[in-house]
Amino acid sequence: MENKEEILSAIAADEWMMKILCTAETLKLPDWWICAGFVRSKVWDALHGYSKRTPLGDIDVIYYDKNSMDEEIEKRYESQLDLLMPGMPWSVKNQARMHKLNDLHPYLSSVDAISRFPETATALGIKLGARSELELTAPHGLKDLLAMKVQPTPAFKSDERLMKTYRQRIFSKDWTQKWPKLTIDSTKDVL
Repeated sequence: MENKEEILSAIAADEWMMKILCTAETLKLPDWWICAGFVRSKVWDALHGYSKRTPLGDIDVIYYDKNSMDEEIEKRYESQLDLLMPGMPWSVKNQARMHKLNDLHPYLSSVDAISRFPETATALGIKLGARSELELTAPHGLKDLLAMKVQPTPAFKSDERLMKTYRQRIFSKDWTQKWPKLTIDSTKDVL
């Protein structure tokens, strides 16, 4: 796997991932994406030559709706998805309120929120477009993802408070146990 087209082809050929995407699409959420580990794990599994999928802790469905920021609505969406595709670790979050988690300025859209995720290799989203074609967003590009390099996004790297969160996250995820070919940016500014 070497580029965006190969990532999109791999996802399009993955029946399980396409079913997840089609199920999420049924909610008709504004500015929706499935993001983070859903895409990242697929790529890292392929680059490691794994024939079996690495289990996901959650399936992050995000959307952006400034007019309806009640967390209970997100829980109802998760319940709807669970009825359609039971047993999946659905997590639905409205990005119009999620900036508060890291005490950041409000996000302008879902893609803006994705750009401020902790790691460049996780700052990814995929969805079905208007004509059911796959759309991939990677605000920081795909270079780190494809190089299996973990490093903070500019939003995290420029803020020591957020870097502490990044460091704790990297430590708790222990990704190198799942994907030993990864390199974690270990400059003194990061770890």
